[in-house]
Amino acid sequence: MRAGPGQVLAGRYRLTDRPDPLRALAVDERTGDVVRLHGLELPAVLTSGQDPDEPVPEQAERLVRRVAAAGAAAPVHPRLLQGTGVFADGELLWTVEEEPAGVPLAELAEAGPVPPYRAAELAADLAGALRALHEAGLTHGNLTAGSVLVCEDGAAMLGGLLPGVAEEALAEELGGPGGRRRYEVRATLVGPVAERWPLDGGPAGDCWALGVLIQRLVTGRSPFPDRDVPELVTAVRDGRREPSTVCGPLAPLVERLLQPDPSLRPTAAGIRRELADLLVGAPEPADEERTARALALRPEAPLVPLTPRRRGRGGPSGEAVGAAAGPGPDRRPLIPPALLGPVLVGGVFLLLVLGVAAVVLFAG
Repeated sequence: MRAGPGQVLAGRYRLTDRPDPLRALAVDERTGDVVRLHGLELPAVLTSGQDPDEPVPEQAERLVRRVAAAGAAAPVHPRLLQGTGVFADGELLWTVEEEPAGVPLAELAEAGPVPPYRAAELAADLAGALRALHEAGLTHGNLTAGSVLVCEDGAAMLGGLLPGVAEEALAEELGGPGGRRRYEVRATLVGPVAERWPLDGGPAGDCWALGVLIQRLVTGRSPFPDRDVPELVTAVRDGRREPSTVCGPLAPLVERLLQPDPSLRPTAAGIRRELADLLVGAPEPADEERTARALALRPEAPLVPLTPRRRGRGGPSGEAVGAAAGPGPDRRPLIPPALLGPVLVGGVFLLLVLGVAAVVLFAG
């Protein structure tokens, strides 16, 4: 169903914007929350070309149950966007995800490479989200710049769990658990996105994807050729990629994350610890604007936005505070030392003149 703004899907999601056929913003009329809907086209074998009002075929229902189970098992974490629903509507399978105020990381990355220490900040947030998923026994499998939201306080939140599960489930539904057919279906669904093609799955595959994403952010390009899926998959298999040295201070970590042997890669918890050590030694911010984005590893809890102290209209300025405190070691004296002697002599002479004048006046 190609619904537009103002229409209600699944009896609760009122669309507010439809930037393209497979993405929409909506308000959940049950909670009042703003949510993002991701659509996945279901082939005719799953929908049987049925009317939208007819019952959903069994295969589509099976997909819905599988995606919903992943959403129910996902932990609640301050760096993880929560998937809140999944439903089939005609030829589309919709997944629903919370949508706090922020900007997609993909949009920020389009403006140019991200400085290494800022990329380290973002990666630390994502590693925290991955750690929570892995400890819950889940694999994300969809860590890309398009699945990350950068919030108003600068923190990165990892989304895309339910859309990724839906794509993998559909590839398996149509192509079987493995083999050429599943590869072809998955290539059509996922496309040549390097982060989505690790040699192995599970938590190690997520960590590999984070390494790819870090290098993409810092350099503005994928470490692997990604013009098409066959070339990309072959390059990943052969280890043919741009050296990690282009990542500057992040190079040692990225090099280990992109190791073909998953046992040589750090875990999500290890990644976060290593980034903490890196950020402790980050260069000091050089100006007030950079102070607002102070390079420090965020705690895994909701943050207060980092804002510099500015001179407010209702409060004393920095100069006023300094004046009230009295002269300090860096304050200039009111009278230059070179003039101090003449001023004293002149003062004594003036006092003598005034004294003589007073005597004459009273005697006279």
